[in-house]
Amino acid sequence: MIKGIVFDKDGTLFDFNATWGAWTKQMLATEVGDDPVRFSALADVMGYDPVAERFHPHSVVIAATVEETAEAMLQVLDDDKDALIARMNAAATGVAQISATPLVPYFSGLRAIGLTLGIATNDAESSAREHLQRADISDYFGFVAGYDSGHGAKPGTGQLDAFCRQTGLHPGACAMVGDSLHDLHAGRAAEMMTIGVLTGPAPSEELAPMADIVVPSIADIPGWLRSQSLI
Repeated sequence: MIKGIVFDKDGTLFDFNATWGAWTKQMLATEVGDDPVRFSALADVMGYDPVAERFHPHSVVIAATVEETAEAMLQVLDDDKDALIARMNAAATGVAQISATPLVPYFSGLRAIGLTLGIATNDAESSAREHLQRADISDYFGFVAGYDSGHGAKPGTGQLDAFCRQTGLHPGACAMVGDSLHDLHAGRAAEMMTIGVLTGPAPSEELAPMADIVVPSIADIPGWLRSQSLI
């Protein structure tokens, strides 16, 4: 039986390209001062299509920490890494998140059947908590970890191990849900069930080898768990 579920945030609770596609175009233009040559170079190193306003499935920044994203950008930008990270974190906090499904009734339903819920994201913890609060779902999560929370980042297992320590749940009674291989590798290594969702850039064929199941979005998870007699 599944007693706990850990969710990634971007691309999982929130549709990745719908949330970050247009914002990234403006952010890149701001960083290069509207220089078209540097803009194109920056989009290339990030694996971003500014015409479609979407990230390529194998973009280097998918599931990356803000530090890793900054390092990719600094291949083009002549800037201080810490200053760039500070600007990115400040700007990302205010981004309007596009939910993959209506989140309040969704998580209310999961809590009603007794599931313990957590968040494990490669975003900063402060940004994650702000996004959860703005979506009015903070109270559903007793555990929220970002890359900077002291447990490491995915695909490492530190965040998931910390969830189990805090909740007292065995990994085998937990599921890790995410839209990237980072999420699924972490879940597998932590000996949790792994569930892939298609609300991020990664296609089903990429996620399937590391997932117990791939579903269109988190909305499909409760029905699948019931069909498998796991809740």
